[in-house]
Amino acid sequence: MKTAVLISGTGSNLQALIQRWQAGGSAYDLKLVVSNKKGVPGLLRAQEANLPTAVIEHLAYPDRDHFDQAMDACLEKHQIELIALAGFMRLLTPWFVKKWSGRMINIHPSLLPAFQGLHTHKKALEYGVRYSGCSVIFVDDGVDSGAIIDQAVVEVLPDDDEARLAKRILAQEHIIFPQALDDVARGKVRLTQGRALRTG
Repeated sequence: MKTAVLISGTGSNLQALIQRWQAGGSAYDLKLVVSNKKGVPGLLRAQEANLPTAVIEHLAYPDRDHFDQAMDACLEKHQIELIALAGFMRLLTPWFVKKWSGRMINIHPSLLPAFQGLHTHKKALEYGVRYSGCSVIFVDDGVDSGAIIDQAVVEVLPDDDEARLAKRILAQEHIIFPQALDDVARGKVRLTQGRALRTG
């Protein structure tokens, strides 16, 4: 499936998707990387992989709706069928989410539904949880509230700080995100009545 990746920053999860794609055999076919910020490292990662890129700066638009319209037009121009949010730090409008429902996934650094939103590692440490991790979800119009496709569990160690915990969780993100995207592209996981149902 023709796939676009939306980014806002370093693009480490984008790199994981690229590596899986370059290895061959993936059902998702990377065709476009879109950033809402210019000059971010993720764009360089895309260019080094010879992927088309587009910068659509959200600050150039009067509101979220106009920004999402511009982004949607870009995706349609490239005939995109599937979207992966890889560190894309913008809330999407309900109409955009509805249009791409079941065809847009996101990665989040916690075991959802715990610790939605920002500062997940700080929250995990403050709550004293024994385990944290990461989740891949279908995007809905809430904040990190979509149907869960896959998760990976990471033990929280006694001497962890935010950086150490984040590093170990990120390593798991790089494993489950490409696999989840491939599963969705193959139709092995589908969004059905608000749940991610695995068929293969």
